[in-house]
Amino acid sequence: MLRNVLYISGSILIFFTGLIIYGVILNLREQTLEEILKEKGIDKLKDVHLVVNRMNYRVELYSNKTFIKNYKAVFGKNSGTIKTSTHDLITPLGEFKICYIDTNSRYHRFLQINYPNEKVAAEALKQGYLNENEFKTIQSSSKNNDCPPKETRLGSNIGIHGIGKYNFIFKNLPFTFNWTNGSVAVSNENIDEILSVVKIGTEVKITF
Repeated sequence: MLRNVLYISGSILIFFTGLIIYGVILNLREQTLEEILKEKGIDKLKDVHLVVNRMNYRVELYSNKTFIKNYKAVFGKNSGTIKTSTHDLITPLGEFKICYIDTNSRYHRFLQINYPNEKVAAEALKQGYLNENEFKTIQSSSKNNDCPPKETRLGSNIGIHGIGKYNFIFKNLPFTFNWTNGSVAVSNENIDEILSVVKIGTEVKITF
């Protein structure tokens, strides 16, 4: 009995270790942003913006209309397309801006976006996901260029972040595993790279 347990446990450990090693090999092929800019002959990025592609599990970095680099990403646990409450764990679609940067997050770095913005809130009000007072609160924060309040039914605290202390394991998984609260997760190294070229006000478009 004990021998069987040890055999099964050992087999699982070997399989998991093999997956991680394979993921490490895949990630070794990734070029740094510095290498790509040198290769393209670009000295400085201008009008930086991000496009989050949920279908391809990527965060795409652009300078003006020029594609620069993409980053492997994962999303919310729920794969739906319309976020109707703070509890549904869907990565929201739409056009947003970075409204806050946390460099000491539990997920290493956190670039909060202004979800829900006024456009999202207006549609939620129309569909009955928000009441009038909640809409006005979001509308007010939007006009002041503040991050949205957490107290409405749509919640907030959505953005692009790293992985945190489990970075080595999760970044090297050779398959997709969505685990966030609706935010977009990339490796710690990649969020550092993204943070080096974005700022508060940088546009973030999330597409399906």
